[in-house]
Amino acid sequence: MGPVSKDKGILSFELGADGGGAMHIHQKDKYLEMNGREVFKFAVRQMGESSVHVLEKAGLTKEDCDFLIPHQANIRIMEAARERLGLDKEKMALTVQKYGNTSSASIPMALVDEWKAGKIKDGDVIVLVGFGAGLTWGAVALRWGK
Repeated sequence: MGPVSKDKGILSFELGADGGGAMHIHQKDKYLEMNGREVFKFAVRQMGESSVHVLEKAGLTKEDCDFLIPHQANIRIMEAARERLGLDKEKMALTVQKYGNTSSASIPMALVDEWKAGKIKDGDVIVLVGFGAGLTWGAVALRWGK
C-alpha cells in the first residue's frame, strides 16, 4: 500500500452490520453455533448488493468492473456475487481451492495472487467484497495502479 496518482486508488467503499441476524450466529454453552442456511442467504445477498453499491457510489456501472475479488469463503457465495455483476468467470479471483477459507486474509491474499498472475492491470476497476460473523460486510471499488 502507498500513495497513488489522482485517478487511482479507492473510488468508494461501504461498511455495514446487521445485528438483527444475531440469532443466526451465537454462543451455545462453550461453542459457537451458526444457522448455516441463513448465513449463506445473507452472504449471497449482501456480497452481490455491496458490489453493485460501491460501483454506483463511484459513478460507475456493473459493466465498468474489470475484476472481482470476493471473500474466499464458499464458491457458491462467490459465484452469486460474480453473476450479480455479470462478470465472466475469469474475471473473479478464485483461491479458496488453493488456501481454503483464510477468513479476513483471503481478499488480500487473492489480490496478490491475481496481480502476480497478471490478471489485474493498470487502470482496472476492481471490487473487493467480504462478509463476516455477526452479519457484517464491507466492499471497496478501486482503480488499480500507481
